[in-house]
Order: sequence, then C-alpha cells, then structure tokens
Amino acid sequence: MRTVQMTLDDSLVREVDRVAKKLHINRSAFTRKALHEALARYKTEQLEQRHRLGYEQHPPGPDEFAVWETEQAWGDE
Repeated sequence: MRTVQMTLDDSLVREVDRVAKKLHINRSAFTRKALHEALARYKTEQLEQRHRLGYEQHPPGPDEFAVWETEQAWGDE
C-alpha cells in the first residue's frame, strides 16, 4: 500500500471520523472503501452510457424484443 496525502475540509474529516468510529474502522479503511465504491459507480455509469449510446446509434427494430414478451412476469397475474 501507498501513503497518500490529501487535503480535505475540516467538516468532511470530522464527519468521516464520526462515521468510521461507528463502523469500527479507521479513517484510511473508510476512505479506501469510499473510493472503491466511487470507482465501481463510475465504471457502471460509463457502461450505461456506452449502452445508451449504442442504442441511440443502432435503435432496436420494432419486433427485436417481441420474442421476450411472453417471458415477462409483472406479478399482476
């Protein structure tokens, strides 16, 4: 692991410390977890954007998903 120096607002540090204490972890562990989650969220957003762009560039045909209509379960039956 590397040690990384960061500049954060005092109020943010206090809040992180408060929550980390409740979770019984230290500030570094809390920050690592938050950064991992932020990176995973970013990756998901990028994949969703690529997916959206793909459908914008190549819209589905009118019957492309018809084969799946009988497979849908809406819970109202």
